[in-house]
Amino acid sequence: MSSQTVKQRKCTTKTSAEIVSEARQSLRVQSTKRPFTPRDGHRHLFGEDTVRASHGNRPPSSFSLHAQNFDAPDSRPGSGTRLSPLEHKPKLPEPCDTNSPFKAFPKPPTDPLEVKSRLAVSRGRFLRVETLVDGDAKEKLNPGHSQKQPSAKKVPGKDRTEVHIPRKPEQRGTASESTTMSSRFTDAQGAAAVAATSGTIQPGDDSADRPADRGSGQKTELERRGEAKSKEDVEAVAWKNRIAPLLQELESVAAGSSEGSVERLCELCEGLHRALARADLLGRSCKRRAAILRTLFRLVDLNSARLDLCIARLCLALRVSGNNLLNICKLVFQMSRNERNDGLFQENSIIETLLSVLTAEESEEALLYCVGALKFLSGNGAILRLLLDNNCMSVAQRLMGRLCSAEDARSAMAGHILVQLTTLLRNLADLPDSRPLFVSFSILPELCRVLRHHSDDQDICTNISRIYSKLSSYSECRHALARTPDCYRLFLELLNKHHQKQDLVVRLLFTLGNLTAKMDEARQQLFQCEGCTLTLLRLYDAYQRRRDPPLAAPAEADDVLVKLVRVLANMCIHRAVGPALASDHGCIQLLIETLELRSVQESEELMVNVAAALNNLSFYQAESAALRSSQLAIARLMLKLVFSSSMDTILEAVRVYGNLSQSKDVRDLIMEQKVHRFVVTLLDSKSSEMCFSACGVLTNLAMEPPNRARLELEGAAAKLVDCLKDLGAGDWQLAGQLCQALWNMIGTGTGNQLDTPDKEALLEILIIYLDEEEALDWIENEDMKDYHRACWELEFLPVAQKLLGTLQPLNA
Repeated sequence: MSSQTVKQRKCTTKTSAEIVSEARQSLRVQSTKRPFTPRDGHRHLFGEDTVRASHGNRPPSSFSLHAQNFDAPDSRPGSGTRLSPLEHKPKLPEPCDTNSPFKAFPKPPTDPLEVKSRLAVSRGRFLRVETLVDGDAKEKLNPGHSQKQPSAKKVPGKDRTEVHIPRKPEQRGTASESTTMSSRFTDAQGAAAVAATSGTIQPGDDSADRPADRGSGQKTELERRGEAKSKEDVEAVAWKNRIAPLLQELESVAAGSSEGSVERLCELCEGLHRALARADLLGRSCKRRAAILRTLFRLVDLNSARLDLCIARLCLALRVSGNNLLNICKLVFQMSRNERNDGLFQENSIIETLLSVLTAEESEEALLYCVGALKFLSGNGAILRLLLDNNCMSVAQRLMGRLCSAEDARSAMAGHILVQLTTLLRNLADLPDSRPLFVSFSILPELCRVLRHHSDDQDICTNISRIYSKLSSYSECRHALARTPDCYRLFLELLNKHHQKQDLVVRLLFTLGNLTAKMDEARQQLFQCEGCTLTLLRLYDAYQRRRDPPLAAPAEADDVLVKLVRVLANMCIHRAVGPALASDHGCIQLLIETLELRSVQESEELMVNVAAALNNLSFYQAESAALRSSQLAIARLMLKLVFSSSMDTILEAVRVYGNLSQSKDVRDLIMEQKVHRFVVTLLDSKSSEMCFSACGVLTNLAMEPPNRARLELEGAAAKLVDCLKDLGAGDWQLAGQLCQALWNMIGTGTGNQLDTPDKEALLEILIIYLDEEEALDWIENEDMKDYHRACWELEFLPVAQKLLGTLQPLNA
């Protein structure tokens, strides 16, 4: 390979290789367990740990429903719009001579339906103008006035019959004009009527000068009347042939008490639902809807969950409103509280119907119980999948938008509904298939909007923090949340406001830890929020277990500190944030105090995270007087970690020593406390990470001749050669660190630290590893070869060549 190629490759790969090298040596991202949220074993509208437990105005979770609670007619549309009363009082006409056939008051019909039917038939005949050709028909249309009606005449030039069409009474017409069923038109008017009906214009008709839309409008009105009549006829037929018999059987079966009657009632309700759907009579269009509802409401008293579910589904399909809708939602809510009914909800297709209620209903109380029922059902995995398949995410997003956009967005009832809805979303977050939908429907930013409106509601804030803590562990959701404006500032405000609510605090901190674990921009944005460091350190101090009484139990306090210290450790990775935190005396003192107050046995994860944070901070010790002044105290406290039985704790402590051992005072402490013996022993662990950290400490210790002599007595050089042979191939960062430790051990000395066999073995290894083609043959992954080549060139090659040059004269 030419030198120019090597230089070009170094320029293109140096940045990534240096970042990896620095992260491995000192700056390390911390991970931790997600806070566990147990499911509510008892299905209550609000959980047992809710802050609403002490409030007397929260909606009830238990109630009794009977048929008498429903409004049977339910005929008026539930729009809530009422007409204003008329300002004037109509006057009745004065009594007139009863002998006059024209001025007599009309008598009420004996059978209104019969008259209505007869009038409808008459109207139908009247509209079909071309069929009214005989005098008998006209006589039927105008009974009692046949003598006054002129006979039909032929329209000149056309084989058509002149028809007399009734016109509306004039405002100032005579009494006879306003009370008769029809009035006479002129010949021209009759011809115009015929022309309008037939779609032609007669010669000499003045209607030809009228705008065309008037004629078409008249035709549309006629068609509309015909369609309405046709629909009435279809409804009447469906009612007579299918619906009425089903209702009669429902009532008769409900009146009996035979076994299996409930099953039969369920079958009849399903049959009634199908019949109404086939006749297009669902919704509020059926004129006999009140009779159907009365029959269904009476069945509620039978107290059958299966039957109640059929009733609820049919009532919702009939679009009940007002009090009836509220009671139906309560009925479904009651059934959903019992897990044994989950199977019924799976069999019945009511899930889609309930979701449709959320998209259209304005009654907040009905919404509350409807969402509450869906929340309970979402605890069942199969129903959770049904919710996702029925577009629940889109419905939830729109409902949140409506509640936050309402005039009283911060009302108590809106808060109650959002508690149910956010719990439902928390359960949906468990499904892997839901995570892309949280992003595509912008649920995560919408939840931030809810937090801003209800930042005082601890139940809503806790539920949303649970959603974030789940989803922020996944990259697509984490990036969507990171792009939400001001989410960091919002989280800090909530931490300030609800610092005493441990379960909320720990989840917000876990979310911030996830955001800062992978994204350098998130570390900087969080740190730049006003009061960020002050908020985190106040929280740290509050949960440090120095208060009496404490804010939380010891285990809960430790959980908060684990997540909080992780945020600090991750933030330190940013080159602008790290020096600032390393210079903060309060931050350094809190970490040291935790090491003093806790033991590895009781708080292992916390001690590991504190050590990781100190390790990251110690990377900037040259720029921090606060850290330099405390490094000896930190080194002493690391002794309790390095001599523990936990390998994770030992690893983090050794990493801290790797940074701090650049100081002579710390090196003297390590040799004085015989920590070097333990570090040499770690080379036998066969763990690349443990060997890498141990090499860092040995490299610094071997800088001083007295220390080299003591390390030689422990056989450190021979162990380093063994590690290079066993673990160096393919891990060129570790191989480079091992060569640097060996260089410090033997490169400036006499070489007596190595026996002849060990020297020969080291020479053979170096010669093989320095052959680029042979060295890269150990890398099986073709996609990673460029990365390993960069590490080989930058991390291993320079120090290995230097070590080889030292050994060859010694060997000669």
